[in-house]
Amino acid sequence: MMQVPDFPVQIQAYQPQVALVLGSGLGFLAEQSIELEGELPYADIPGFPVSTVDGHVGRFVYGLLDGVRVLCMQGRVHYYEGYSMQAITLPIRMMAKLGIRRLCLSNAAGGINPVYRPGDFMILRDHINFLGSNPLIGPVQPEEIRFPDMSAVYDPLLRDSMLAWAESKAIRLHQGVYLATTGPSFETPAEIRAFASLGADAVGMSTVPEAIVARALGMRVTAISCITNAAAGLSDAPLTHEEVSETAGRVQLQFEQLVRRSVRILND
Repeated sequence: MMQVPDFPVQIQAYQPQVALVLGSGLGFLAEQSIELEGELPYADIPGFPVSTVDGHVGRFVYGLLDGVRVLCMQGRVHYYEGYSMQAITLPIRMMAKLGIRRLCLSNAAGGINPVYRPGDFMILRDHINFLGSNPLIGPVQPEEIRFPDMSAVYDPLLRDSMLAWAESKAIRLHQGVYLATTGPSFETPAEIRAFASLGADAVGMSTVPEAIVARALGMRVTAISCITNAAAGLSDAPLTHEEVSETAGRVQLQFEQLVRRSVRILND
């Protein structure tokens, strides 16, 4: 059975109410928005996977966001970095063990839906697991549901509230289906056409394993994609990680507003 480490006593004593996972190019929120109480580099946790991708700092930070005690992953680890499904979802299990029951995930994604433009956002209505594996394979962990229902992974009441709020603020927030691939290669135009036929609105390389484990552990989950580029075959420009980071940087203010609002609703 997997060993799930405990957080240091100072984080346990802080009793975070909401957990955040910040995706590619979105880590700025941890430095600009949170009233920092402390931090914990991933490298300081025995057996914890370490981020190796640009734009993923690789640390936990904790503090106040609009009066809510949050624990934030500034950068995640990915399946394509060579880690197992169990390793990349270890942070979620640690958060659940700490007693956190509310989770806000974020990611950078390529837009498949022709209505989506770079700089738009999508709140996840559902997902398609195209990773070829599942993080729940193996011995069932304590407090984990063996066969979790996945018909409503992402909180529908929060989603409806967020869509109405974003419209009132003129933020381009869509709702849609996120498809997860392993990466690290970007998708081919033929793959994008296939994904569109499956009902995917956006594509990325994360989030789904974390959401699956969170639901198996009884957490309330929401997830926001920053649409950083048009997917392969939908524009003439080649896909690069630099474009992802550049677009994420351009919409920092709107992303911060969306996360702040999500945290407040999750904590109600």
